[in-house]
Amino acid sequence: MKVTIGGPLKLAFRPWVEGLENVPAEGAAILASNHLSFSDSFFLPAVLDRKVTFIAKAEYFTTPGVKGRMTAAFFKGVGQLPVDRSGARGAGEAAIKSGIEVLERGELFGIYPEGTRSPDGRLYRGKPGGLARVALATGAPVLPVAMIDTEKIQPPGKVMPKLMRPGIRIGKPLDFSRYQGMEHDRFVLRAVTDEVMYEIMKLSGQEYVDMYATAMKRQLSEAAKAEKEAEKAAKAALARAEKEQAEKEKAERDKAEKEKAERDKAEKEKAEKEQQTEQRRTEP
Repeated sequence: MKVTIGGPLKLAFRPWVEGLENVPAEGAAILASNHLSFSDSFFLPAVLDRKVTFIAKAEYFTTPGVKGRMTAAFFKGVGQLPVDRSGARGAGEAAIKSGIEVLERGELFGIYPEGTRSPDGRLYRGKPGGLARVALATGAPVLPVAMIDTEKIQPPGKVMPKLMRPGIRIGKPLDFSRYQGMEHDRFVLRAVTDEVMYEIMKLSGQEYVDMYATAMKRQLSEAAKAEKEAEKAAKAALARAEKEQAEKEKAERDKAEKEKAERDKAEKEKAEKEQQTEQRRTEP
């Protein structure tokens, strides 16, 4: 990834970086980042000398065919780890287990506490399960990371990326050893997650929204659906109104034509009667 993608990526976009000295040269650490764009998982590893392992759904690695094999090779190349989302608790437990395994090998583990990309560039509430449980289970330090302007490079709907300089700020490591052995306490998990999110907010300068990004996406989706349905209903109402107007105009034209035909007929009959009367008067 660093040779085939990382080099050209840095050359083309020239990302600026602050806080590289906070990344340990060796040993386990968690990189907890905000999530603005699909490209976040490329820019962050590209600027580091060490390998960063993220998690990805297993379907990316198991799709059959040539395209599936190419996709699997790509995700393996960029350090993505397949996670099987089946089972009672799905992706959450699988992600936690995968993250612990990566850290136990003394490597860097990348995670997005928001759980999904921000729908509008704001920073959303972190999910307390994955990040906090992995940190407390392993004792690995957590490095808050802020991706800057990556969402502007390729906004939704745009095919060609915009050449601009994104930024990456890496904060000082956070130590949660005081909570060791308390990874099943939901209040502790919430406290750890909120502390990390606060540091990310300070680094990124983003507006913080105290709700989950998934909930906001659901709201936006429902709002878009409602707007689409309202637009559809408005178009249907307009079509009905136009149809009714057309029918009314046709009825008025038909009535006018009928009245005209009746007038023409009456005038014709009147003219014929007058002609007959005139003929009788002039006959010898």
